[in-house]
Amino acid sequence: MQRRYFIQQSTLATAGIIASGKLYAGMPDFPVVRIAEAERKFKSVAVEKTIAEIKKNIGNKEIAWLFENCFPNTLDTTVVHKTVDGKPDTFVITGDIHAMWLRDSTAQVWPYISLIKEDKALQQLIAGVINRQNACIIIDPYANAFNDGPTGSEWDKDHTAMKPELHERKWEIDSLCYPVRLAYNYWKITGDTSPFDDKWKQAMQLVVKTFREQQRKKDKGPYTFGRTTSWSTDTVPGNGYGNPVKPVGLIVSVFRPSDDATIFPFLVPTNFFAVAALRQLAEMNSAIVKDQAFAKECSAFANEVEKALQQYAVATHSNFGKIYAYEADGFGNHLFMDDSNVPSLLALPYFSHVKSSDPVYQNTRRFVLSDSNPYFFKGAAGEGVGSPHTLVDNIWPIAVVIRGLTSNNNAEVKQCLSILQKNHAGTGFMHESFNKDDASKFTRKWFAWANTLFGEFVLKVYRERRYLLK
Repeated sequence: MQRRYFIQQSTLATAGIIASGKLYAGMPDFPVVRIAEAERKFKSVAVEKTIAEIKKNIGNKEIAWLFENCFPNTLDTTVVHKTVDGKPDTFVITGDIHAMWLRDSTAQVWPYISLIKEDKALQQLIAGVINRQNACIIIDPYANAFNDGPTGSEWDKDHTAMKPELHERKWEIDSLCYPVRLAYNYWKITGDTSPFDDKWKQAMQLVVKTFREQQRKKDKGPYTFGRTTSWSTDTVPGNGYGNPVKPVGLIVSVFRPSDDATIFPFLVPTNFFAVAALRQLAEMNSAIVKDQAFAKECSAFANEVEKALQQYAVATHSNFGKIYAYEADGFGNHLFMDDSNVPSLLALPYFSHVKSSDPVYQNTRRFVLSDSNPYFFKGAAGEGVGSPHTLVDNIWPIAVVIRGLTSNNNAEVKQCLSILQKNHAGTGFMHESFNKDDASKFTRKWFAWANTLFGEFVLKVYRERRYLLK
């Protein structure tokens, strides 16, 4: 993703109205900051009904206001929905970057998935995302981000096989897992199989083919990447292949979900994600496509990766015992850290079959949320996981939300809500990251994934622990 290392100062803060994320006298308690109705890209009856219900029924009015702004932000500002060849088609930008990431586009619409049975228009919008993702994968399964047509990109000169339809070509396992997750849950909720046509089958065959290539059992595969840049995390060592790995059954990902290069190319969270995606593909191909041979192949592939994870991704930490490493190489080397972007170690129960009660996950969670994790930051504004993508001392709201979504502890859930409530810098929206001591210093004022994910968190708390929103 494009670099956002500059820190934006909240315009309200610089006007002296807001400091440290608090509302001050002279300003309306909850000003209208949501985009005007006439300018919204897509309107969902179910989403608006949910917003009205939340505003009416929870006592914390600032959280209700934030929910009203954040939950619909993807629909309000980032989607272009139309019909192409008689089928729905939806292009989803990330916000201030006018391109569609396979990861972000799924994550941005995911919080609406529980509402699609009651809103046919919303269902069609998400079916359109599935169709567009299939088309993107067919163009290039190694690309992470796409243009809305063959327009070219500022990254055209990257040292990789760029095409005019691509915005960026950074190979990330999760780029192919997220579309599977969206399609599978769309099918489970609606029973609609119309998106699962020949293009979907072709795209899913490419998903598995690409995973196989990046196990690198016979050779290094067809993909290489380089960029002329001063940022080491924006390019790939090893002549574009990444640092060496021992082929042990895991899948190579030369980039993380942050779009930063890996150090050890077996990225553990995304391999767990691949296991989940392959099992979902097995079920879908068996039940919908009736391709039992491919279903069996996907299931066996999932078992192979899962077995390799248990053998090569678990390592002993001096303070926390057996934990999941963030990265490994098959030679016995491990990287102990976590990144705020999802998939992450903290988020394992959110997107994979790892249960929150898993003892290794619990050890890992304690590590991630401690100062032993080099990217866990704590300051006057709050605490949470950050990312090398935004350097040090910057906490990501996404990671704070994931901590809350994966917690069974009321006090911890309340803490996460409080951190998010206090650190929107008076804007009424979530950001990519904020400084651990001063939330008015933040990156990316328009980042739809963080906004919609915050909405998912509030909705989950409302449905399951409404008493925490008093």
